[in-house]
Amino acid sequence: MNDATIRTTIEESIACKQRFLAQCVPSLQRLCDLAITTLRGGGKIMLCGNGGSSCDAAHAAGELVGWFEKKQRPAYAAIALGHQVPALTAIGNDAGYEHVFAREVQALGRANDLLIGITTSGGSKNVVAALKQARTMGIATAVWCGEKRGAALDLADVALQVPSSNTARIQECHLVCVHVLCAAIEHALAT
Repeated sequence: MNDATIRTTIEESIACKQRFLAQCVPSLQRLCDLAITTLRGGGKIMLCGNGGSSCDAAHAAGELVGWFEKKQRPAYAAIALGHQVPALTAIGNDAGYEHVFAREVQALGRANDLLIGITTSGGSKNVVAALKQARTMGIATAVWCGEKRGAALDLADVALQVPSSNTARIQECHLVCVHVLCAAIEHALAT
C-alpha cells in the first residue's frame, strides 16, 4: 500500500463519518436515551453481531461492565451474546448457527432489557432471529447497520444506519457508536 492509497482510505473514513454525523445524531440520541432508561429501570443491555460486529458488541459490554472514562462508578448490566463458547457451539451444532443469539435472548432476556443487533448488512440471519425473539418477549430493540435495507431494520425500535455499503467504513462508525453510547450512559448514571 502506498502513501496515496493510505491517504485515500483515511479520507474515505472521514467522509463517511461526516455523513454519519449529518444523518444519524437523532437516532444515536434515541438509542442513548433508550439505553439509559433500560439501565435505570433495572434492565440490561444485550448486544450481538458476527465477526467484527461481535467484537464491537464485546467492546461495548466490556466498557459498560468495567468502565469507559469514569473509574469511580457502579458496573452497568451488559452482555455480548455469543461469547460463551460452549453455548455457542452447542446451539450452532444442535439447532443451527442462525439460532445462536435468539437462544441466548430467550435464556437471558427480560421484558425491561434492550437488545442491540449489530449487522453491517442489515440482514444477518442470527441477528434477525435474535431481534424477532426479543420482540416476542417485549424486549426493546436497536439495530446498527449500513445503508443497505435488511430485515433487521423492520425489527428495530431504534435504527442506526451508517450511510455506506463498505463494511470497514460501517464498522468504523459503529465504533463511534460504542464510544458515544458508553459516554452517554456514564454521564447520565455515574454518581
